[in-house]
Amino acid sequence: MGLLGILAGLGLLIWLAFRGWSVLLLAPIAAIVAAFFSSEPLLAHWTQTFMRSASGFLAQFFPLFLLGALFGKLMEDTGSVSAIADYMTEKLGTKRAILAVVLGGAVVTYGGVSLFVAFFVIAPMAQDLFRVASIPRRLMPAAIMLGTSTFTMSAMPGTPSIQNTIPMPFFGTTPFAAPGLGVIASAIMLGFGLWWLAREEAAAHARGEGFGDGATRTAGDLASDETLRERATASHEFDPAEIAHGEIAKTRPSFAVAAAPIVVVILVNVVLSLIVLPRLDLSFLAKPEWGGVSPAAVTGVWSVLTALTLAILTVLALNWRRIPNLRATMDAGVNASALPAISVASLVGFGAVVAALPAFSVVRDAVLGIGGGPLVSLAVATNTLAALTGSASGGLTIALDALGATYLQRAAQIGMDPALLHRVAVIGSGTLDSLPHNGAVVTLLSVCGSSHGASYKDIFMVGILGAIIALVVVIVLGSLVGSF
Repeated sequence: MGLLGILAGLGLLIWLAFRGWSVLLLAPIAAIVAAFFSSEPLLAHWTQTFMRSASGFLAQFFPLFLLGALFGKLMEDTGSVSAIADYMTEKLGTKRAILAVVLGGAVVTYGGVSLFVAFFVIAPMAQDLFRVASIPRRLMPAAIMLGTSTFTMSAMPGTPSIQNTIPMPFFGTTPFAAPGLGVIASAIMLGFGLWWLAREEAAAHARGEGFGDGATRTAGDLASDETLRERATASHEFDPAEIAHGEIAKTRPSFAVAAAPIVVVILVNVVLSLIVLPRLDLSFLAKPEWGGVSPAAVTGVWSVLTALTLAILTVLALNWRRIPNLRATMDAGVNASALPAISVASLVGFGAVVAALPAFSVVRDAVLGIGGGPLVSLAVATNTLAALTGSASGGLTIALDALGATYLQRAAQIGMDPALLHRVAVIGSGTLDSLPHNGAVVTLLSVCGSSHGASYKDIFMVGILGAIIALVVVIVLGSLVGSF
């Protein structure tokens, strides 16, 4: 009965979330359903298990949601993201329209700009380029997905994405975990995705297929779509409703000014993660008043927080007179972080209740018993949970909360570098999270004025299949030669 309760709770969560119900309501209800079937104390699980786990997630990661959303909104309202997109358009032109869209999305998201902000800025750029180049509209979502939601989210060393940050407290790693394997995985995802899109473009031209009809949707249109908002907020770190708030600058900065904050994110992250923080005496963290944690559990998060903070100050310093309404922009940015953070925390709370049930031992033993070693087992766990929750960050945290310590122990027993666990876990979470019910996929299709029927095949190829190929290569190489 306990296992049936877990399945019933999970099924209820997926079914109603897909229909636009709020995860804030669904997650505790689903957790109580699962606990009820196991004859476990319901209120105790709600207040002591669910809420403690959810609040623990917020304590660790809410500052990242906050700064990431604020940085993204500032980059949008100062015109910096648009300036970078314009630069890519100018340099690559319509003859390399797909590459311009992919690289434009990659630059801004690797620099810390929130995914949904990138969607709304890159989509109009893609529409203009694709129309002139007679590339079908249906390829727009896949091109944007490839640049914003694949290798820059999970594979590129140092990416400030929340997904790349989550494993650090569990494994004591940095944002640059397994950098060589991350670069290889990034090259595979990018290369495979570009090959597929070029193939589809050539086939469309051979058939005489042009750009087609339709139009991108504005931020105002999507901000008023409550169903879309609920589905989107649990999948990424920016509330789409806040896109329409604030005020965009009437003039755009130069490319150098626009790119400067992104350079700051990357450089500060490198210097702090690899040079400064490892040399500091942080032994005081072992004291009870500081949580009794090891420095390795927090320094990775600190480096990303500091990088985003300095990048925000850089945006403000370089664009102070360009921002029409600073308070409105700042308010929209910080408000955009709240609902996504609490939504993901609620998913984590649900996972904690499930992991605490006696029947979960069956699931745990089945996952840990998968052949091929801890890397294969970890990849399966993160893939499955990301697919079920429709959230890379939620699925990843649930998996590591339940099994992270076990994987770390097994890695130590065989002499495996925890950095390898980190990279496999993050890439694994970024594969099946892009199934049709994922909020980011639904949002992207709406922004591009397309549909699942027209565009999802190409999203699957560049967002899921390419990532799975990269994941397999990383597991094989990591198993043979270790982390590098």
